[in-house]
Amino acid sequence: MKNIQRQYPLLSACGLNCGLCPRYHTDGTSKCPGCAGKSFLMKHPSCGILSCCQRHGGIEYCYQCDEYPCKRYDGADSSDSFITHRNQLKDFKKVKKIGLGTYQSELNEKVEILLELLLNYNDGRQKSFFCIAINLLELTDVKEVMAHITEAIKPDSTLKEKSLSAVTLFKNMAEKRNITLKLNKTKRPKGNT
Repeated sequence: MKNIQRQYPLLSACGLNCGLCPRYHTDGTSKCPGCAGKSFLMKHPSCGILSCCQRHGGIEYCYQCDEYPCKRYDGADSSDSFITHRNQLKDFKKVKKIGLGTYQSELNEKVEILLELLLNYNDGRQKSFFCIAINLLELTDVKEVMAHITEAIKPDSTLKEKSLSAVTLFKNMAEKRNITLKLNKTKRPKGNT
């Protein structure tokens, strides 16, 4: 498959928000450039979704296909990888409703907020948590939490205290919205370790 470039690689062909994935915000060899980002196919040469998009006329996103949602999406939100899959279908529905440009602006804003959290509130153990929280909560809720973080944290707080405050505020908002901020792990069959 030829190297696929997309105008906006932070939204994957299958609907995941690459810009909110811990692997996208990792330094070193395990860093993922985002779906169809530079060198994506060198890291993920056998992406079945991208191959399928090519077979269906070179579409950029699955929602543009006449067969969407196809069987590939059966149970798509039941388990996660490094990034939550729970909003995958919901986010594509949103893209179709508000347009890719508006969705891109919202996602860019979420990525900027995530970068601020990783820089100023990550005690070294919260990257995945912040990625999940920003991904699953609506932008208005994320902004509200960020305003509360600014109000709640004292200037002389340690990084650990800042991190704990931020995590607590995100958990409170998620609870208010009935959202669980944990990855859905694939259950292993009994007897396997």
